[in-house]
Amino acid sequence: MLKQRFVIDTSALTDSTVHEREGFSTLEEGVSGILEIIASARLYLGISCMIPYPTVYKEITEYCRNNGCGEEVIIMIDTWLVKKTPDRYEVKLPAKIFYDYVEFMRSRINKSMSVAEESIWQASKQCLIINLKEIEPENIEMEVNRNVMGNIINKFRNKYRNTLRYGILDSAPDIDVLLLAKELDAAVVSADHGIQKWAEHLGVRYVDAVSFPRMLKEYLRHVHPTVISPDSNDME
Repeated sequence: MLKQRFVIDTSALTDSTVHEREGFSTLEEGVSGILEIIASARLYLGISCMIPYPTVYKEITEYCRNNGCGEEVIIMIDTWLVKKTPDRYEVKLPAKIFYDYVEFMRSRINKSMSVAEESIWQASKQCLIINLKEIEPENIEMEVNRNVMGNIINKFRNKYRNTLRYGILDSAPDIDVLLLAKELDAAVVSADHGIQKWAEHLGVRYVDAVSFPRMLKEYLRHVHPTVISPDSNDME
């Protein structure tokens, strides 16, 4: 029962909430600490953690290198995560998934349009408040950008991004994680809401990235209690 397979999303290793929950203070500590737990689960329990190649593998390794992780972390990724390319031609998905996804995307686009319209109204009102007669004609554009548009555009971008991207699959790595899990009948490990939502639609098991390290440590504690302590990150 313990010999399970998991497909690892980038967020399963890099999410800051996961690191904080496990008591790690830096990205390098967090990634290497989680990989140590995965290593013990593989050696003592036969649990395999897979990673889609090359999409998610490239995403994780580039993220780690660009954020100060040493080459030792990359070696651990290569050693303890099994790289596999999903079979994009043979994995069968029901047509209902595409229907649901189109409907969901339509709703997100409509909500994003409302965000855009709200920002336009705010910008228009703010421009009316400014007394343009007191500003030199050649300086009007600069004043509007500085006093009105800059702040509104920043707020719009954040709100638009959150509204549009919430619950959607917006990258090739996201899709590969689900395809590989479907192909292998494995569980997905992720902190991404979009992956969680569509894993449920596909009937794929989902494990929240925050609870994944503790779940593995709980397995280890019952099968090999001398390997890991449930109250510590230290492993023998």
